[in-house]
Amino acid sequence: MDTSRVTSETVDLLSRITGQKLSQRDVTPQVLFLASLVTVLMGVIFVDGTVEEQEKQRLLKILYRFSLPESDVRRLTHLMIKGVKENQTYKKNQDLLKLTSPLSESEKILLIGFGYEMSSADGEIDLREKQYLGIVAKNLDVKSEYLEVFEIAFTHQGNIDASALNEIHFLLHPSRFQELDTVFVKAASDLLAILPAKPEIKTNQKHTTVSYDELKKFQVYRQELDNYCNLVSQIIHECKDHSFLPSTLIDDITEVYNKIQNQRFRLAVVGEFSQGKSTLLNALLGEEIQPAREIPCSGTISILKYGTKKRVICRYKNGKEEEISLEDYHLKATISEEAAIECLSDELAHSEIEEIIFEHPDLDLCSSGVEIIDSPGLNEHPDRTLITHKILQNTDAAIFLTNVSRSLTQGERELLQDLRTKLNYGKENEPANNLFVVGNFMDLVRTEKGREQVKQRIERFVSGQNPIVIGENRVHFISAQAALDAMLQGIEDEYLQSFKDFTLSLEKFLTFESGKVKIHQSVEQINRIIHKSLNNLSQSEQTSEGKIQISEAQKLEILEKIGEASGRDVRIRILVSNVIDEVYELASESWDEWREELGDRMAEKSAFWHSEHNPVLSQDKLIKDYTNQFIRDLSQEIDKWGNQSLKDVILKKGIEYLDANIAYELEAIQADFQKLDQQIQTNFSQQMKLSIKGINDDFMGLGGIGGGIGVGGALAVGLIAFTGLGFIAIVVAAVAAAIAGSFGFGLLDFDGLHDQIKIKVFEIGFEKFNSEESMDKVSEKLNEIIQTVFISRVENSSRVIAEAISLYENLLEQQEKAHQDNLEQREIEKAFINQKRQELEQVQKELQDVINKSITV
Repeated sequence: MDTSRVTSETVDLLSRITGQKLSQRDVTPQVLFLASLVTVLMGVIFVDGTVEEQEKQRLLKILYRFSLPESDVRRLTHLMIKGVKENQTYKKNQDLLKLTSPLSESEKILLIGFGYEMSSADGEIDLREKQYLGIVAKNLDVKSEYLEVFEIAFTHQGNIDASALNEIHFLLHPSRFQELDTVFVKAASDLLAILPAKPEIKTNQKHTTVSYDELKKFQVYRQELDNYCNLVSQIIHECKDHSFLPSTLIDDITEVYNKIQNQRFRLAVVGEFSQGKSTLLNALLGEEIQPAREIPCSGTISILKYGTKKRVICRYKNGKEEEISLEDYHLKATISEEAAIECLSDELAHSEIEEIIFEHPDLDLCSSGVEIIDSPGLNEHPDRTLITHKILQNTDAAIFLTNVSRSLTQGERELLQDLRTKLNYGKENEPANNLFVVGNFMDLVRTEKGREQVKQRIERFVSGQNPIVIGENRVHFISAQAALDAMLQGIEDEYLQSFKDFTLSLEKFLTFESGKVKIHQSVEQINRIIHKSLNNLSQSEQTSEGKIQISEAQKLEILEKIGEASGRDVRIRILVSNVIDEVYELASESWDEWREELGDRMAEKSAFWHSEHNPVLSQDKLIKDYTNQFIRDLSQEIDKWGNQSLKDVILKKGIEYLDANIAYELEAIQADFQKLDQQIQTNFSQQMKLSIKGINDDFMGLGGIGGGIGVGGALAVGLIAFTGLGFIAIVVAAVAAAIAGSFGFGLLDFDGLHDQIKIKVFEIGFEKFNSEESMDKVSEKLNEIIQTVFISRVENSSRVIAEAISLYENLLEQQEKAHQDNLEQREIEKAFINQKRQELEQVQKELQDVINKSITV
């Protein structure tokens, strides 16, 4: 709809129809379309001079599709019915043209379609009603062939022109009406359901799918690493049984093995409601797995992954988990039509489902090592911050989907910028390498010029002066539904080819860029364990040969140092507990101080809240706009406190203090063990240093989220990139629900209603935010964040200490064994050690081959 074509005459006309003094700003696409529809339907009713009861019922049935009872739109509808009747607008062609001139071709055809539905209320189409609709269609430049299609569809008499039917299906595609509102999308879908289906393309070709050969090849390398892990684990177990290696190495290799076993590419699909996310997933999978419809559909996070059998697991927010049927999955994964049309955020806010996991053995993409996270639409979701964080956690790549038949909305622009920041671990204004922006519904853009304009519009924002993405082939234009249809029909067309180009780019990124990093990290972790094992085997060999001798005094000293190391581990744990308590107290005080001044800051920001909606004609949408702006400003304030006070000051100081103490204790242990090394000719203190470096290297490879142990300069990276982490979401959903349920102005036209609604949104929202319930949730979340930051550090330091202690305990065990063995036994042991050393060195060589192959994958 081109609202720039709305003139002052149009505004005056709508003011007369509604009985309200309207301004240019009040004339929204919804108001224009609804006024045009009421005019056409009333014209159909009155053209034959009689008004039947059936016609009255059909009029309300059609118009009530666009609103819910007691809503502002419902009240506005009745005003329009009264106004059009009193002004006889349906008789005045010039008035109808003023109303309809901004409408698109699709919107005009939708008007005519409902006109024919109105005309057929009594089972047949009256000649005068048909003539009236013909005149309206001619004035609107609607093809006469389309009228024949509607007439035949509603009377069920005659043969429909297949070409005209296809064109109507194309022009009434529900995605074309998203600019208006969800109810208009649903209305277009309902009208299409009345029409005959498009003729199917008959083909003898078999169902085709997109192949993921590179991902499958990568899985071969992952399986090789799995095998090498097993082999190293077997060698370590054998050596441990002979007391040549400490038991901690078994724990190390088991941890790496489990990581490789669980190693998958995580792919998140993100976007606003009704952008075709579910259809895109079905196309990626080559099968209609996800429920899809024209109005908002996905209501919760769904994870699609490989499983040995087809099953669905539903996880609830209270920790409960149950296996459900496929039918229940389709029910639980979707939101109700009522919520999709009107009360979307309310139903989403009260959902008890955390996530739904769909396992399937035969989905090519999933069996190739990819887990897909399907997000609900994030434009109206009250938990948007929490959900965005959850789906992007440990994500290899994200796909952002948008509708090319309209411009990027302001919400989409903000969401893209939010995705960029989160994928970059909190770094703002840096383009994301692992974000793919995909324009959907390209089949609805027919002209080559239109397609070029669409591409330029999206690429200008995504890759412009402040780019959202970086890297080759990160922006694609597809039609997910057309590509899926081509697959199911076994045909090759331009839409399937465009889709294959997109999947190939995605596949290359996952294998060449993200996959290569995964392979290198896994190989490095295995090699680190092999290096430790080789060092220990060398020392075991020296002990067996008598080159390392431990006197009784040295034995006692080792036991004493082991005891001291255990004591230092206990001191670190006590220290961490105290630091957590102190940091929580400081954070709580900071939060309370920040909250005291929050009201003034939020009041200043509320002065800049803006909405295009009329407080009389669209009061519910105006309230929603102000509510969203309240939540946006509140979220920004919490983020600001989280980054500037909690992260950059309180947590940082706590971590610096803790890391300094951990470093002191570990350095003291190293110094003690270094003296022992010099006395008994071992290098265990160096292995301890290697363990510290390994933990910090792994930690840095994860983007700094979690916790190293602060030795070697890793502490600065240990701070969480504060993006809410659910901090905001735990209160804003309740705030939004409280605001929505607290209004009762009614449809009154008086000065200052805009400001009154704004003030009430602010007061209710702030009261709910400051409630005892909300603050309890904040305290709980704050404690969880602090615990997460600090506990991982003490666990890592304890692990290093345990490894060092295990090395010396193993050495003492070897000494005892060496005293008891005879010469023949020592020779056998020496041969065994040499064999295991060679096996480990061979694994090292073959691991390098895996790296070389993965580079050229």
